Amino acid sequence: MEARPWHRQYDRGVPATLEFEQLALPDILARTAERVPDRAAIVFQNKRLSYRELAAEVNALAAAFRGLGVGPGQSVAIQLPNIPQAVIAYYAALRCGARVVLTNPLYTPREIEHQWNDAECKLAVTMDFLWDQKVRGIRDQIEVETFVIASIPEYLGFPLNWLAPFKLRRADPPAWAKVREEPGVHRFRALVRGARAADAPTDPIDLDEIAVLQYTGGTTGVSKGAMLTHRNLSVNTQQTSTWFSDSTFGNEVVMTCLPLFHVFGMTVCMNLAVYSGGTMVLIPNPRDSKALVAATEKHRVTIFPGVPALYNSMNNSPGIDSADVSSVRYCLSGSAPIPPDVLTRFESLTGAKIIEGFGMSETSPLTHANPLLGERRIGSIGIPVSNTDARVVDVDDPERELATGEEGELIVRGPQVMTGYWKRADETAATMHGEWLRTGDLAAVDAEGYFRIVGRKKDMINCSGLKVFPDEIDALLMAHDAILEAATIGVPHPTKGETVKSFVVLRPGMALTAEEITAYCRENLAAYKVPRAIEFLSELPKSSVLKVLRRELRDRELRKLEA
Repeated sequence: MEARPWHRQYDRGVPATLEFEQLALPDILARTAERVPDRAAIVFQNKRLSYRELAAEVNALAAAFRGLGVGPGQSVAIQLPNIPQAVIAYYAALRCGARVVLTNPLYTPREIEHQWNDAECKLAVTMDFLWDQKVRGIRDQIEVETFVIASIPEYLGFPLNWLAPFKLRRADPPAWAKVREEPGVHRFRALVRGARAADAPTDPIDLDEIAVLQYTGGTTGVSKGAMLTHRNLSVNTQQTSTWFSDSTFGNEVVMTCLPLFHVFGMTVCMNLAVYSGGTMVLIPNPRDSKALVAATEKHRVTIFPGVPALYNSMNNSPGIDSADVSSVRYCLSGSAPIPPDVLTRFESLTGAKIIEGFGMSETSPLTHANPLLGERRIGSIGIPVSNTDARVVDVDDPERELATGEEGELIVRGPQVMTGYWKRADETAATMHGEWLRTGDLAAVDAEGYFRIVGRKKDMINCSGLKVFPDEIDALLMAHDAILEAATIGVPHPTKGETVKSFVVLRPGMALTAEEITAYCRENLAAYKVPRAIEFLSELPKSSVLKVLRRELRDRELRKLEA
C-alpha cells in the first residue's frame, strides 16, 4: 500500500520525517545525566533525585540485577505505582538487556500469575503490601525465582522517611513489618546500596531486541504482550519530543500521574522527561485531584499529559478557581475524545493548550496528534506523527482504502509499531497486515489529513442494522450543564439486536430526570440513537488511567439479563 501524498506533506509546524538518534533509553538517560547532572529528575513527596543521582541509582541496581542473573533474553516484572523505584527498576532492567514486563498493581493474584508465567519472568520487583497481599501466596504457582521488595519510605526525605515506617506499622495489614528475610527475597534499597554503580553492565544494547512486553488490558480475551523493541520505544520518545517542539531542554516539568505501568505514562511522561532533561513530578494516585492541583502549583508543572476524565476531575476540584495552575503550557490528551466544555474549562484555568492524540499499547503508543503550533481541530486525533502513515480501510478488506470522509477501520505503519504479540502467532496474524497494524478503531479522515475516531469496532452498537457510536452520545450528554460524566453501551435485544443504554453521573447539587435526558437527546440525535434506558450512577467504573470501562457496564447488564 502506498500512503496518500498528504501523509508526507505537513505544513503544520512538525516534520513529516525525522532522522532518529540510534540510542536506547538507558543511553539517553546517561547522556541527560551528563548534560544536566544537577537538574531534578524526580520529585516525589519531599524527596528530589537529580539526574546524577538517578543515573547512579539505575547503574547500581543494574549491577545488582546482573549479580542476580538478569541479562539479555530474560524478563523482569515491575509491579509498582508511580514511585522512584518504578523509574529506577525500569531503566536498570533495560540497562541489563532484559525484557521489562510492566504489571498493574491492581491485578489479582490470578492475573499476576498469568502475566508473569506467560512472560517467563524470573525476577519481579513489587511493593511490600503487594508482596504480602497478593504475591507471596502464589509463589509456588509462578516461575519467578527472585523478588525485590520496594517500600515507599525508602525514597522519602526527612522527616517523612522516619515517620512513615511507624505509620505503616499501624496500617492494616502492616505491610512494612511483614517483609521478612527469606531466600530469594531482597529489599530494594538494600540491594542498591550493596552494589556499585561502576559495576553496571556496559554491553551495547541491540535496538531490535525486545525491551518491553506491554500487556494489553485483555478486554477481548486473555491478556497478551505486545513486543516493543528498544528501537520502538526510543523512536516514539523522539517522535513525541518533536511534537513538543516549543519546549526547552532541561526546563520542563512533567506531571507524571498517569501510571508508569501503562504505555501512555511510560512514554509520554517518563521517557519524554528523560529525553528532554525534564523533571517528573510523581503522583501515585491520579484520582486525587487535590494532590494534582497542589503539585502543579508547588512544582510549576509545564507539561500535563492526561485523559479527559483527569482534566474533568481537575476542573471540578475544590478550590481550583483560586489555585495558580498557570504554569501549565502543553497537554496531550488521549484514550477518548475530550468534551469541548472540559477542554475549554481546563484551558481557561491554566492558559495551556490541550492537543488530542491517539495511540495504542501496540504502537509504543503515539501515532497521531494535533499539531501543537499548527492548526488544532477539536474532536480530531490530528495527523500522523513523523515517519508514520495511516489510512482508513474497509473493515472486512484492509486492502480497500475508503474515500475521504468515509468511516472504516484505522490502520497504521511506522517505526514505533510492535513486532507482534509474545507467543501469539495467531493474534499477530489477525492484527498485522504486512507492515500495517489494524487498530480495531473506526475512523474517518478529511481532505487535509486530520483523522477522527468514531468508535471501537467492539463498542459499536447495532440497532436494527443501524450503526450507533457511543462516543457521539456521550459527548452530547456531557455537553449538558447538569451532567458530569456519561457512558453508553449496547444492550442485547431479541428483535433489534441491541438497544442503547446510557449511564449518567450528575454534577454535585444538580438534579435531572431520565425523562429530561431523553427529551434532550431527542432534540439532538436521530431517533435510533436516543438511549432507550438511562441509569444514574454515583461514579463510572474506570481503569488505572481513568479510562471509562464500558465492558464492566456491559457485564453488569448481561448479568441482569441472565438473572
